[in-house]
Amino acid sequence: MTFASPVPLLFLPGLLNDAVLWRAPIDALADVAAAAVADLTLDDSIAAMGQRALAAAPPRFALVGLSMGGYVAFEILRQAPERVARLALLDTSAAPDPPERVIARRRGMASLAVGRFAGVTTRLLPQLVHASHVHGPVGEAVKAMAERVGGAAFLRQQEAILTRPDSRPLLPQIAVPTLVAVGADDVLTPVADAREIQAGIPGSRLHVFPACGHLPPLERPAETSALLRDWLLAP
Repeated sequence: MTFASPVPLLFLPGLLNDAVLWRAPIDALADVAAAAVADLTLDDSIAAMGQRALAAAPPRFALVGLSMGGYVAFEILRQAPERVARLALLDTSAAPDPPERVIARRRGMASLAVGRFAGVTTRLLPQLVHASHVHGPVGEAVKAMAERVGGAAFLRQQEAILTRPDSRPLLPQIAVPTLVAVGADDVLTPVADAREIQAGIPGSRLHVFPACGHLPPLERPAETSALLRDWLLAP
């Protein structure tokens, strides 16, 4: 993970995502940002993920996190707030999982212990992307990312998510320019979660992607790239 001028920009992927999630905005922002994607597959706690990302990052950088990446972004702000110049949080939540989500995650982890890792199946895609993207290149990209990340990393990531702290008390302390964005049809971290984050961070702004699920950088790449450009270059 290396940075060069002009603007250091660190992307944090979500569960079972890799750098392909951020390919469109990285390419679109190449003239203004030196981007890198943190590897969040190696650790089983959000704290360790944050430490690893910070160890490889420059002294100060702009930070973008999606879903699990948002949880890690909050952790980076807990560990080293002075190093974050601006913040973008996409399709994430500041709150811990509700009990029913915890049960679902544990069930998925247990099933992997007795069977082969299935990755993201076509049946699961409607939870991740808008219905218009289930069949086609977006859905195929999501499934391919999950296969590359693999079952062992999936277990580590799920454990990290399950044991993450409540980040809602942190929100009022965030004092950098902050963008909060979410797909209008996100069923995993719905618009209400984004509104809670935006209401808690002083001066932050909210953007809702129309006809979009949990993965705007894949589902609405041009809109995501333009939004991040405006956020990155804003005074």
